[in-house]
Amino acid sequence: MDLIQAIVLGVIQGLTEFLPVSSSAHIRIVPSLLGWPDPGAAFTANIQLGTLLAVLIYFWKDLSRILKGWVASLANPAKRGTTESKLGWGIAIGSIPIIVLGYLLKDQIETSLRSLYVIAGMLVFMAILLWIAEKFSKKTRDLDSLTPKDGLIIGLFQAIALIPGASRSGSTITGGLLLGLDRETAARYSFLLSVPSIFLAAVYTAFKHRAEFSGAVLTPLLVANAFSFIVGYACIAFLINFLKNNSNAVFIGYRILLGAAILALLATGKLSEFAGM
Repeated sequence: MDLIQAIVLGVIQGLTEFLPVSSSAHIRIVPSLLGWPDPGAAFTANIQLGTLLAVLIYFWKDLSRILKGWVASLANPAKRGTTESKLGWGIAIGSIPIIVLGYLLKDQIETSLRSLYVIAGMLVFMAILLWIAEKFSKKTRDLDSLTPKDGLIIGLFQAIALIPGASRSGSTITGGLLLGLDRETAARYSFLLSVPSIFLAAVYTAFKHRAEFSGAVLTPLLVANAFSFIVGYACIAFLINFLKNNSNAVFIGYRILLGAAILALLATGKLSEFAGM
């Protein structure tokens, strides 16, 4: 991988990790369209470190309060009713489904689930689910109303994102909306919930593929992470402000158009299922 490819993939990762359009889908689709090799699940997981850093810095104060509240509740059960404690327990419990299923399905995630047919199908399917959530949810609950049970339910939605094309942020925002959260709260909680799963996925894949991340591969990986951090940080700020006064309609439409376009290209032979692989 040359540096131009690394920059492009880093920008794509930063743009699509937090918007509900699926970063893993775009990291798989764009190289295929450009005739580049598939960067692979390991590279895809590890350039999420840049976007993880963006979340940590953007939400540093929130995460610090949540961590302190959660630790305090471990020592004193009486403090488990605070907002920070409930958010901490919600994030901890909500991370379990994606961690467990991610480990159990690790081989499929790196192989068969990276099929362009699967990705296109999930782009459309989750767009429909997000549309249902937008249309029928009450959107009246704020961050203070979240409970550990809500965290588990949203965490189950997050686990859907193990399938490329689903979108981690799209899945969790959908789950939050279906639970009655307002759009800004659903997005904010989606970002907070992403921290453990992104970190553990990157650590696991880095260890598993440690022999690959050296020499010529290391520099592009660092460059991609730098660009994913810069662009990702800007996208967090954009989406939170955007959803204060707007719906997810533009992302729903984009997902459907992209999924349909990929299926059409595959059907006409203009794009090969194995392109870049």
